[in-house]
Amino acid sequence: MVARWNFTLRQLCVSRLLDSKNPSLDTIKMQVYFDMNYTSREEFLEEHHRVLESRLGSVLREITDNRACAREELESLYRKVVSYMLLRSGLGSPTDIKIVREATAALQSVFPQAELGTFLTLSKKNKERQLKDLSMLVTGIRLFNQDCGKGGEGIDDLPAILREAIPATTQHIDSQLQIAQDLAYRYTAILEKVTENPLMSMELQSYMLKEALYNVRQYEIFLQTILSDIIICAQEVEMMIKQLGAHLEQLKMTVKSKTAVPTSQVFPIFIALSNLWTSFQDETVLVSVLSNLTAHLEQFLGAHELLFPEKVMQDLLNEVTVKTDVYRIKEHMEDRVHLVDFRKQEWLFPETTANFDKLLIQYRGFCAYTFATTDGLLLPGNPAIGILKHKEKYYTFSTRSAAYSFAENPENYIDLIREKAKKNAELIQLLELHQHFETLIPYSQMKDVDKHIKPITKSETGTQTDTHILQPTIVRSYEWNEWELRRKAIKLANLRQKVTHSVQTDLSHMRRENCSQVYPSKDTSTQSMREGSTRVPRPQIYIAGLRGGQAKTSYGVRVNLTRAVDET
Repeated sequence: MVARWNFTLRQLCVSRLLDSKNPSLDTIKMQVYFDMNYTSREEFLEEHHRVLESRLGSVLREITDNRACAREELESLYRKVVSYMLLRSGLGSPTDIKIVREATAALQSVFPQAELGTFLTLSKKNKERQLKDLSMLVTGIRLFNQDCGKGGEGIDDLPAILREAIPATTQHIDSQLQIAQDLAYRYTAILEKVTENPLMSMELQSYMLKEALYNVRQYEIFLQTILSDIIICAQEVEMMIKQLGAHLEQLKMTVKSKTAVPTSQVFPIFIALSNLWTSFQDETVLVSVLSNLTAHLEQFLGAHELLFPEKVMQDLLNEVTVKTDVYRIKEHMEDRVHLVDFRKQEWLFPETTANFDKLLIQYRGFCAYTFATTDGLLLPGNPAIGILKHKEKYYTFSTRSAAYSFAENPENYIDLIREKAKKNAELIQLLELHQHFETLIPYSQMKDVDKHIKPITKSETGTQTDTHILQPTIVRSYEWNEWELRRKAIKLANLRQKVTHSVQTDLSHMRRENCSQVYPSKDTSTQSMREGSTRVPRPQIYIAGLRGGQAKTSYGVRVNLTRAVDET
């Protein structure tokens, strides 16, 4: 029984997927294809450079790991270096002899073959860095030679190619965008008529019209995304063309007719030329990818002609006014929300809000009230009426009455939109409702998330605790054995009664070092408030006649020559 149900389910799925007259399925296929093949400009260029580096990895390893010694080996290594320069720069094929000769001549002017010996002594990282610098120099030299008319074999005129490709791609996208918008305007007009006339909805399959409307609206959004990238490419190309001309003119002024020019003057310009040319190559690849993406999106619009051919559309549009999005916005430009009617809600207006045009509007700017109350009709919201801020999210409305009705109970209408998205899965991406469905994540945001996300019902968990979280504090002197403690106590008691004896021999007698410490005398002085001194007379007493004279008896005469105290 279960097997039969599974078989029936598979048949239903296959028949649904193979249905060629289902706009809802085409929209989902379009969304999946766009998510799988579109990346932002920065991510694309980063991935493109990574792929180029990986393709050059094998050639780079052959050069950096080479241990050539003989003359033939060095010549072969030099040829590999030239091939690497051509492959890295993308300026011609390394199998074309004319291109190889030109690249070899450019390389020899900055890196003669005689310097290969020094190159081989470098580390692998330094070798890679030098090869990259040499490749940029050779590219700049060849571009300069092409501008001077002295070379440039195999170099395409990328600026001219881009100046032709970008307008052609832009024109094609504009034409497709106009077709999608015209279809959306006509579907919207018919659905508005059906909404006003319930009897008409019974005769017409209005749900098919809504699915067709979702299909062209999604196609329109994708085309606008691609067109914005193409416009950025055009701006970048125009800026780079001006820089390229300025660098070439600067080189001509620097070189002129000189036979020798300092490398410090021309090498930076050659490197700048190389970087500019790499940017031209990146823009060429990016424009090509965006153009192919646009062409492949057209295959998801086939159900419109089958379900609603031109004759049927003309009958449905009888006595119906088809309005464009711009006309709808201008029609209610003066119907603004009055702040006095709302006390709790916060409304934003262009003249009172900074960065008004950069606010992230919910539901891609479509009127939330109309979509919720008309079972999925998409009408563009008019920011001039006023933007409602509810729980840090912003909502726009097609009319003032719709804004007033939505503001009375926003959560009710948000729930209705969520329920509608459950029935039409394509609305989740069209209106950016991923935040309402936790298990759904856009493919562009799944790089750091497991691709096979499943709800977790059971899981095994475990915890582990370390045996010793803190540092160990083991006391080695601790003893638990009572008898061991007694033994140590007896040993200490015996040691108290022991006497230490020492003996001095003749060899050690009077051989120990002695030292003594003294305190050297120091000068001391005292200081008083007034400087003064006293001095006593110096005694000067002489005794005359000690040597004697002619007489046998000598008499000494004491003579006091000391000065009086008051005379000093």
